[in-house]
Amino acid sequence: MLTLHTAPLLLSPGAEPLPDGAVLVQGEAVLAVGPRVDLAAAHPGARTRAWPGLLTTGLTHTRAAPLLEAAYHPDPREYDQIGETPLTGDALARLAPDRTRWAGSVRRGLQRLLRHGVTRVAGPVTDPAVRSALARSGVSVVAGPVSGEGVPSFDPFAGGHDALSGVPLAPGARADLAAFDVPDAAALRDGGATACVATVLAGRLVHRAR
Repeated sequence: MLTLHTAPLLLSPGAEPLPDGAVLVQGEAVLAVGPRVDLAAAHPGARTRAWPGLLTTGLTHTRAAPLLEAAYHPDPREYDQIGETPLTGDALARLAPDRTRWAGSVRRGLQRLLRHGVTRVAGPVTDPAVRSALARSGVSVVAGPVSGEGVPSFDPFAGGHDALSGVPLAPGARADLAAFDVPDAAALRDGGATACVATVLAGRLVHRAR
């Protein structure tokens, strides 16, 4: 099935911003990139997903590995006992989660990354549960450098990192996309990835804001 993802602004790394742009996806890959009106006219049978704000390639998170490997992400059922904030350091050591509990933490952390438009994380990844979860999800692991400075954050822009430095949107590329309800790249970098309204991973819609 063909799916046409559109937005008021299309932002591809290394290319000029394209107003009223679109990405045509077939299966797991990008089939075409260009003005919405042109792609819609050329492929009238394509399913259209119209997103607000801007559409770009999936974000790269350079601190995701330590965030997943060295932090416990509480289950909502645990909030009354241990709170909502990820546990690290001594708090994590005191909790001492077993393998089942740890695997659940990794899945929840990965889901939160997807809700921030992340489709690539910097490696290496050494924890078996994290490697397994990333492989099952389809999130790509790319060469570092891994940065673990500061307080762990799911927002890949935290600390001034440029999470937009990913793979350009081009025919043949894997269809990893993220849509944000912001007017431009500057607003995205300033406000962070919490404005994510959709994440597409290898052509699959894995997050959609309600």
